[in-house]
Amino acid sequence: MSEAKNYSVPSRRTVVRSLILGALIAPLAACSVEEDPLAKQAKDGAGKNYIAGDGAVEEYSLDERTDPVALTTSTYQGSEIDFADWSGAPIVLNFWYAACAPCRIEAPHLRELAEHFGSKVHFLGVNVRDEEAAATAFEREFKVPYESVNDIDGKIQLAMTKYVPLQAVPTTLVLDRKGRVRARVIGAIEKSTLKSLIDSALTEQL
Repeated sequence: MSEAKNYSVPSRRTVVRSLILGALIAPLAACSVEEDPLAKQAKDGAGKNYIAGDGAVEEYSLDERTDPVALTTSTYQGSEIDFADWSGAPIVLNFWYAACAPCRIEAPHLRELAEHFGSKVHFLGVNVRDEEAAATAFEREFKVPYESVNDIDGKIQLAMTKYVPLQAVPTTLVLDRKGRVRARVIGAIEKSTLKSLIDSALTEQL
């Protein structure tokens, strides 16, 4: 006679608890469905890439930077934006949408940094999913002191795919005083790290 084997069958309560836990943990990562090579390098810790909080950070030396970002658009509030008018000051470009959990986590940090740097640095949000009502409600809730533009059609994100992997939200770019991308963070930013990146953009010799 063959020996009987006992199999442990998880209880319904255990299965439900596991599903709930998974649902709670999943949103805390960047809302990204795929990882581009630069993000992978950052997570591998190669070269000058490193991990800060939830975000993979990449800095670009002067000889690695491409042409200045040319962006002309209008915000949800109707303000006309032309990056050519912002030449001479760093720019922080944050890709977000209202239901993105990491975006909600980092919103207070972005607000504090925007208030800290004031007119020395330009901040602009790029909303990749929301209509005006949802986007402006988010801005009111988190008291965001800067404006955002609507990029539901994906034109801005598509033009920035070298730095912003499709569907990798949030992603934050720091542009140097000539409007070139000098750093990016994929995932929720850590306040001290972004402040350091902005400080470097303000003081570096171009």
